Amino acid sequence: MRAGRIIGTCVLFALTAVFACVGCTTAGDQKSPATEAKSVLDPSDPVQVELWTYYNGTQQQAFEDLVKKFNAGRGKDVGVVVTSASQGGVNDLASAVTEAAQELVGSAPMPDAFLAYSDTASVIDGFGRVADLSGYLTDDEKGKYVESFLAEGDINGNGGLKVFPVGKSTETLQANLTDWQKFADKTGSKLDGLATIEGITAIAQRYYEWTDAQTPDVPGDGRPFFGRDAMANYLITGSKQLGHELLVIKEGACTFDLDRTTMKALWDNYYVPMVQGWFSAEGKFRSDAVKTGDLICYLGSSSSVVYFPKTVTIDDQTSYPIELAALASPTFEGGVPCAPQQGAGFVVTKSNEKKEAACVEFLKWFTDKEQSTSFSISAGYVPVTKEALTLENLESAVHSMEGASENYLVNLPATLETIENGVYATPPFEGGVQVRSVLGRSLSDKAVADRAAVVAAIEAGATPADAVAPYLEEAVFDVWLSDLAAELKTAAA
Repeated sequence: MRAGRIIGTCVLFALTAVFACVGCTTAGDQKSPATEAKSVLDPSDPVQVELWTYYNGTQQQAFEDLVKKFNAGRGKDVGVVVTSASQGGVNDLASAVTEAAQELVGSAPMPDAFLAYSDTASVIDGFGRVADLSGYLTDDEKGKYVESFLAEGDINGNGGLKVFPVGKSTETLQANLTDWQKFADKTGSKLDGLATIEGITAIAQRYYEWTDAQTPDVPGDGRPFFGRDAMANYLITGSKQLGHELLVIKEGACTFDLDRTTMKALWDNYYVPMVQGWFSAEGKFRSDAVKTGDLICYLGSSSSVVYFPKTVTIDDQTSYPIELAALASPTFEGGVPCAPQQGAGFVVTKSNEKKEAACVEFLKWFTDKEQSTSFSISAGYVPVTKEALTLENLESAVHSMEGASENYLVNLPATLETIENGVYATPPFEGGVQVRSVLGRSLSDKAVADRAAVVAAIEAGATPADAVAPYLEEAVFDVWLSDLAAELKTAAA
């Protein structure tokens, strides 16, 4: 990847800035809504706005530090005072905002702006509580943002902006390079073999067999190599890589393209290696299994790299340091590269022009190069503007920031390469949360349960080959695919 290259995306939407002539009679006197909105702010009569986030720990501290900086500088100059409050986790915030939007008994008043993913934003928009921010930005201001990041906020597909991007992530492959090298030296395996999904499956089988052979008197005790954090992402983007839209969304409604060949490829490269012990899904996140030495690598959010372990701890007496390696998100052989585009944005509550303009003023300042670079590095994200989203800018900032994560720096080229290769964000639709839930558990839960049955059969005396054979039959896949179709139809109803 050429350093400094502006990040491209696989999904581009046209965003149209609609300008109205406000109180004018000639073209020369015409003002944009962005100009008009900014003029309502008055430093002699400051307006206070409250923001809700789900930031915690380092992210929350970094955000609060920038809020203080804004209030003391830009906010003071234009007449805006920002306060912020964390509502806990992502789901806690979504619940609090949804209750507030409906004015349920016991709910807090709506904040002036809040962090949300597009699905939650769409729900709140359905209550008529979301402001369209497209008129608060000029064409030049919109042009500063990465197109697909800004386009994700056009949740109604009409050129509006209802989710303001502030920080994004994708998925990268994160590996324990120390233990990988031991395996690679003995087997001749190469890291670039992990660039494809089929390559990961093949290397995982090799690793399992290599570790199994180290205890020839105990058959079937090989160790898993790879895991995934987000199964919905795998099914959605994997289908797109193979030329099919799993979720076909039109006018806010979703139907499903469960192409059998495509779904079989997804099955063969997750369920099949899972039931044979080549993959695993141990721990809440796969980095937990890396920390205990039970996995070599996993595919997870690029923002999660700050939590990648620095040591492997086998037991109270055995631990050793490890080094991180990071690769771009893998693609099916012959497929079109596509990885998930992730990261919540700020939704501004529909209120009055002054409050809305105040929120936008903060968000534009917050996403300027200096602020967005420092916050993104602290939070594990990447910035949303083209100027900030370059390798040179982020590498330079990491080197100059005290306490910046070394893992972020190692993972950065892989993150940028993944985004450049192509990322995708699922548009919101009715039943979207329920559909993603089905996709997140259907294949994974079956694979985990069936692997447990295989292990039980081996422990009862069956050979590994005999124990796994019933689960590799074509009929098992067909039953799962039929069940998945039924579950998805119910979820989207």
